[in-house]
Amino acid sequence: MIKLKFSLTYFLISLVIFIIEVLIATIFSKIFFVRAYLGDVFVVMLLFTLVKSFIIIKNNYNLILGIFLFSCLVEWTQYFHIAEKLELQPGSIMYIIIGNSFSWIDIICYAAGCLLLFLVPKK
Repeated sequence: MIKLKFSLTYFLISLVIFIIEVLIATIFSKIFFVRAYLGDVFVVMLLFTLVKSFIIIKNNYNLILGIFLFSCLVEWTQYFHIAEKLELQPGSIMYIIIGNSFSWIDIICYAAGCLLLFLVPKK
């Protein structure tokens, strides 16, 4: 059974990570390392904190594993160019979220972000 409970702490952390992601996509987009790698590391952290903002989950390890598998699934859809098949317009928000170019490096970045989540001690 899923228990819903709002966590202001996780929500505020989510906002901070989201702002970092926006800065990476806009201001720091010219810095290849930041745009290509750090954004993918932070996106799994954003997913983690968003889920924790609204749902009580006692086993963070299962959540982290689920987020990693979800991220890999999204990356795998990029291999098949799902955004184009859905006729999403390049540059649209959904096109950007789904993406359209598969990369093993992205999966490594997702794994790195999940590893960091494993290493963060419980509060």
